[in-house]
Amino acid sequence: MQVIRGLHNLRDEHHGCVATIGNFDGVHRGHQAILDQLLERARSLSLPVTVVVFEPQPREFFAGDQAPPRLTRLRDKVRLLAELGADRVLCLPFNDALRSLTARSFIERVLVQGLGVRHLVVGDDFRFGCDRRGDFELLQAVGTGSGFDVEHTRTFLLDGERVSSTRVRTMLACGNFDQAARMLGRPYRLGGRVVRDRQLGRTIGVPTANLPQPPHPLALQGVYAVKAELPGGHHAEGVANIGWRPTVGSLRPVLEVHLFDFDEDLYGQRLTVLPCAKLRGEMKFDGLEALKAQIGADQARARRFFAETAATGDSLPLASAPLAREAVFSDSSAGLPADHDDG
Repeated sequence: MQVIRGLHNLRDEHHGCVATIGNFDGVHRGHQAILDQLLERARSLSLPVTVVVFEPQPREFFAGDQAPPRLTRLRDKVRLLAELGADRVLCLPFNDALRSLTARSFIERVLVQGLGVRHLVVGDDFRFGCDRRGDFELLQAVGTGSGFDVEHTRTFLLDGERVSSTRVRTMLACGNFDQAARMLGRPYRLGGRVVRDRQLGRTIGVPTANLPQPPHPLALQGVYAVKAELPGGHHAEGVANIGWRPTVGSLRPVLEVHLFDFDEDLYGQRLTVLPCAKLRGEMKFDGLEALKAQIGADQARARRFFAETAATGDSLPLASAPLAREAVFSDSSAGLPADHDDG
């Protein structure tokens, strides 16, 4: 997998590919269907697969803190796209220069001169260029004279509904992690590198691993029963706070994890956390004693949750649940919009 940051880093060897364009936030099953579609055409043409993404995502550029919460960091998005078979990711900085390009300029500079695209897959509701004046029909018209074909994405349905980044965010917000896992094709994960913080948790007998999060709106916020994937492939149960820690304050969002019956040094290591059940929202307490009491209650609830889950044999979202009544439609006349603008 190659990651190409900006048009100025494109080289002759990057010319000639099948490509798609989008945010791919979450890299959910709808996105996975697009990658399958690209791989089919790439094999028939003996060409590499290139995925064009933007950083920041366009809605983050325009809406700032009002943009929808991001489901995946760029590094995780790249990793997932690589696992799905993408050969290259072209990451374009979304800035004033890019947003001011006309639709025809975008096609010429990015698709024709930059990538030498031979086949393009986008949603038939895909809009681009200055004032979003570019559309699927323009791509088809220009492509005919520029040597590339344009194909619309296949809509992916699960239980009769289109899978989208918006639906995944909704499931996460209401704590339905099983359904989110079904739409993602994997459990929802958070992670990062464990850093040294003020170590207030140790002073109240609750040591935590602190993982700073990107300064974007959060898909999850509150206190959760979690499982952590530890270095070496082991798992540990625990409780985590995701957010701004209103009692003690934080300059950026933090994933703060207390692992049960665990006392090893994790500083500097990467940790992956799987939320399993929401316990409560973030709260501001009058002081550390009140916070300590609530943390004790949270721990007890989380332990009961894991004990009851083990006793009933219910599966935790550590692997994607089997899909039911799923379908992929290649005909846009199905009446459902394509997923590109949503993710």
